[in-house]
Amino acid sequence: MKSLRYGGLAAAVLMATAACAGAGGGGGGNENSINVLMVNNPQMEDLQKLTADNFTKDTGITVNFTVLPENDVRDKISQDFSSQAGQYDVATISNYETPIYAKNNWLTPLDEYVAKDSGFAQDDVLESVRQSLTAADGKVYAQPFYGESSFLMYRKDIMDAKGITMPEKPTWQQVADIAARVDGAEPGMKGICLRGQPGWGQLMAPLTTVVNTFGGTWFTKDWQAQVNSPEFKEATDFYVNLVRDHGENGAPQAGFAECLNNMTQGKVAMWYDATSAAGLLEGADSPVKGKLGFAQAPVVKTDSSGWLYTWAFGIQKASKKADNAWKFISWASGKGYEELAGKSLGWSRVPDGKRSSTYERPEYLEASGTFAKQVEAAISGTKPNDPGVQPRPAPGIQFVGIPEFTDLGTQVSQKISAAIAGSTTVEQALTESQALAETVAEKNRGK
Repeated sequence: MKSLRYGGLAAAVLMATAACAGAGGGGGGNENSINVLMVNNPQMEDLQKLTADNFTKDTGITVNFTVLPENDVRDKISQDFSSQAGQYDVATISNYETPIYAKNNWLTPLDEYVAKDSGFAQDDVLESVRQSLTAADGKVYAQPFYGESSFLMYRKDIMDAKGITMPEKPTWQQVADIAARVDGAEPGMKGICLRGQPGWGQLMAPLTTVVNTFGGTWFTKDWQAQVNSPEFKEATDFYVNLVRDHGENGAPQAGFAECLNNMTQGKVAMWYDATSAAGLLEGADSPVKGKLGFAQAPVVKTDSSGWLYTWAFGIQKASKKADNAWKFISWASGKGYEELAGKSLGWSRVPDGKRSSTYERPEYLEASGTFAKQVEAAISGTKPNDPGVQPRPAPGIQFVGIPEFTDLGTQVSQKISAAIAGSTTVEQALTESQALAETVAEKNRGK
C-alpha cells in the first residue's frame, strides 16, 4: 500500500510519468488496440516501456496506456468502471477493490480465459494472492502484476554488537524489548520505525495487522463495531507507546517514505513495513546494503500477521475487447514477462510477489537472495479471509473490504496519529472512532 506497496506507501519512491492517454471507446475504434489505465509506479512504467517491442510485436495489438498517480488513477477507474462507460478495457485494481467491483458487476470474470490459456499457469500464482482476487461467487476477477506482505527489517550489525539474536518469527513483545535495547545504539539512532502518518493505507495498514494478532477486529461477523474493545485498545496502546518510547523522530508525520529514509540513513535499527522495501534497502546505492536481516511479521495470538496487497489487472465488464484484453493480462501477469523484465532490465526489477516459480529462478535469487525467501514466506502465510482469531464480515487483512473503509480508516487514523503526537489519548481516540465504526456497521447490517 504506498502504504500498500508503492500505492498509499511510497510517494517518494514513485516516479512521475507523462500519461500516454488512449482515446475513448475501448480502444479508440481500432479493433486491434486496447486502452489500459494504470498506476504510475516503477514496475508499471517498465511494463509500458516493454509493451510495444514485445507484446504488440508478437500479437499485433496496440496498447494505449493512461498512467496516473495512485489517488488520481483510483478516482478515474472508479468513475469509468462504476458508470460502465467502457473507455478503458483494462485497469490496475488492488485486492481491496476487486471483490467490491466484482459484487457490483463492474468486472469480467476471468475463469473461462484462464481455463483456455494453458500457458498462463494459474496454479503457479501464490494461493493467498489468488484468493484475494477471488470474489464471493468463487470466480477470479483480476490477475496480479506483483504482490507484497509486511515483515520486520533490522540491522544485523547492530543486533550483533548488542548480542541480540532476532527470532525468525518474533512476538511483538520481543520486538518491543529489542527496540528498547537498541535505542541509542549509535548516535541519533532510535529503536524502531512505525508509521504514524494519518491515512487508511498509512498508519492504519500496520496498526490493523497489530490489532489482528492481538485478538482484535474492526467488526464482528454480524457487523458489531469493535474499535473500543479491550483487544483493539490493547493493540493500539502497544503500538502508540512503542513508537512514542522508541520510535523515530517526527512519528506522527512518518509514513512509508519517511521510514524508508530513516532506515536507509541509519536513524533506526528496525522497521516493520512492506516487503517491497527490502529491494530498496538492498539496492546497489543503499548505504545499508548487506547490513540487514529480515524476519516475519511479529505475532501475539495468531500464527502470522503480515498484510497482503497486490496490484492486479482487471477487465471492465463493458469492454467490447475482452479477448484482446485477456491476451494483454496473460502476457503482463505471466511467467514469460518476468523473464523478459529480468533479462531486459535486471532481475531486481522483476514484478515479484505473485508466482511460486519466481522464487525458484536462480537469477532472481542471486539478485534478491537476502530477502527473497522471507518475502515468499510472508506472502504465502497470509490469510486474507481469516487474518485474526474470529470470523470477519468482509475480506482483508490491513483493511476491511468494504467501500466505506477508506473514509473510516482515514478518520480513525487521524485520531490515533494525534495520540502518537500526544494531543489526545488512545482511549479518547478509540471512543470517538467507535462512534464512526458503529455508523458503518449499521449501514452494512442492513444489506
